Amino acid sequence: MSQLLRARRVLTEQGWLDDHQLRIENGVIAAIEPIPTGVHARDADKLCPAYIDIHVHGGMGVDVMDDAPDTLDVLAIHKAREGVGAFLPTTVTAPLELIHGALTRIARRCRSGGPGAQILGSYLEGPYFTPQNKGAHPSALFRELDIAELDELITLSNNTLKVVALAPEKPGALQAIRHLKQRGLRVMLGHSAATYEQTLAAFDAGADGLVHCYNGMTGLHHRGPGMVGAGLTDKRAWLELIADGHHVHPGALRLCSCCAKERVVLITDAMQAAGMPDGRYTLCGEEVTMHHSVVKTASGGLAGSTLSLDAAVRNMVEHAGVTAEDAIHMASLHPARLLGIDRQLGSLTPGKRANMIALDGGLHLQQIWIQGQALPL
Repeated sequence: MSQLLRARRVLTEQGWLDDHQLRIENGVIAAIEPIPTGVHARDADKLCPAYIDIHVHGGMGVDVMDDAPDTLDVLAIHKAREGVGAFLPTTVTAPLELIHGALTRIARRCRSGGPGAQILGSYLEGPYFTPQNKGAHPSALFRELDIAELDELITLSNNTLKVVALAPEKPGALQAIRHLKQRGLRVMLGHSAATYEQTLAAFDAGADGLVHCYNGMTGLHHRGPGMVGAGLTDKRAWLELIADGHHVHPGALRLCSCCAKERVVLITDAMQAAGMPDGRYTLCGEEVTMHHSVVKTASGGLAGSTLSLDAAVRNMVEHAGVTAEDAIHMASLHPARLLGIDRQLGSLTPGKRANMIALDGGLHLQQIWIQGQALPL
C-alpha cells in the first residue's frame, strides 16, 4: 500500500523541513522529499513523529494491573488519542503473583496486537524500592533483589519486559543492574534514598537513568547533590520527567532542560483517572482522590498523574522555554533512543515505521497514523 502525506512543515532529526511530503510504502517511510511546485494541498500543518510513552500505569478508568480482558485495548486507544504511537504499560508494587499476571497479559497483547497505540513491552516499577521515598507504593510489599526472581519475571514476560526500576542502595543492586543489562533490559533508578555517590556507582554498573526525575528520590542540595544532582550532571543518565506543573515546578523543568536537554524523556506516569472526571480511584491497591486533575493519597502525597503526553510537550514549551522541536524530540526520539529502538521508531526517517502525528500551530493533536494507518481520534 502506497501513501503520500504533504505538510507545511515536517520535523526530522535534523530540524524542520518546509513544504515536504512523506512517501509511505506498507507502513514504512520510503522517502521525504520537497512537494512539487504548483501543488498547494496540504494534509497537515506540522507532521511529526508519534510520541512514545515509556511509563504509564493506566487511563480512561483502567489500570495496567487489572485483569479485565479489554484493559490494554482501552488504554492503547486512549494513548493514541493523545498522540502516542507506542508505549510501555507499567506495573506497580503489588503481590508477586499479581505482577506475574500483568506481565503475562502484556506479553500476550504484544504478540497479538490490537487497536490503538502499539505496546512495546512492559516496565516494572516496583517492588524493588526502599521506604523513604516510596510515593504511593506500599512499602510492606517491597522485596529484596534476587537474580533468580528477576529471571523468572523476564521469562514470564516472554522477554517483553523492557525496563526494570529499582533503588540503587538496596543490597545486591549493582549485581542486579549488571545482570539485567546483560539480559538486554534497561534499568532506571527511583523511589530511593540513594546518595549522589550510590547513584553514580549504579550508573557505573550500567543503570540507564532516573525514574521521574525529582520525584521519589533524594533531591539536589549543595552539600549532598543526591540522585537529582547525579542525574543532572552525568551525561550517561536519561531523565524521565513528568511535566504537568504539579510534580515538578516550572523552574525545575527549566533546570532539567538546561543541564540535560538531550537526555530528557517526557513521560505521563498516568494512572486510571487520566481522561476521567474528578472522583475516587485506586492505585497500588489503595484509594486515591482526584481533584482538579491532581491525584493524591489519603496522606496528601501525589499518586501518579493524569497528564497526557501531548500536554507535556506543550508544557515544556510554555513553562521550560524549550523549542517545539526539542520538546517533541523529548517525547519521541529520546524515548526511542533510551529503549534502543531508534532504528525503527522515534523520528521521521526513511526506513522507519510510519508512526506520525499532525499538530496544529499550538501543538494540539489533529491526526495520528500508526504504521501508516490513520486512527480515529
